[in-house]
Amino acid sequence: MYYYQALAKTLEQRREPLHLLMVHADVHRVLGYVQAKQFGDLTEYLAALVGQLKDGGADFAVIAAVTPHVCVGELVPRSPLPLIDLLKVAHEAISGKRIALFGTRFTIETDLFGALRGENTIRPQPTEVDQIHEAYVRTALRGEGAEEERQTLTSLAHSLMQREGLDAIVFAGTDLALLFNQSNTTFPFIDCAQLHIDAIMNRLSP
Repeated sequence: MYYYQALAKTLEQRREPLHLLMVHADVHRVLGYVQAKQFGDLTEYLAALVGQLKDGGADFAVIAAVTPHVCVGELVPRSPLPLIDLLKVAHEAISGKRIALFGTRFTIETDLFGALRGENTIRPQPTEVDQIHEAYVRTALRGEGAEEERQTLTSLAHSLMQREGLDAIVFAGTDLALLFNQSNTTFPFIDCAQLHIDAIMNRLSP
């Protein structure tokens, strides 16, 4: 929904129609593959979904979520359509900035699947990772934001910013849009989903 709404709004401002095909991935199935590290099965599942988009006439494909990109290296050569890779987009935009990640445990502990690995990526302490992961998963499964989760993550963000001298917190999960926006976020942040959406819009430009 976050991607759809952002793309529709931007194209409406440009007075251009939105030509979009969607196929919905089962979040429980995807998270199950990730938690079990069954990345081959995840690759096959996503490749089959992209195949449905190709059959519908799509020109390129986007995985509108961060966590499934754990297998994007294997998916790109198998994908029936060209993919706009969120990891590549994030690396190009964020490289060199001192940051910490908010998202699922696996996203944090792999530094966005290796895309942001380096001395400028600071990992939260294990107990902080637990809090971030649990707040994120509760939000994702609920499908809506809760003030308790927003306050928990805001407090953690301010602690990390002060303790580690960060330039920004990186939102490495689309469901964080259910909690944070420009008007209620009191710390510097970089939204991976917005970077991805910007890359999509660039691809759509004449």
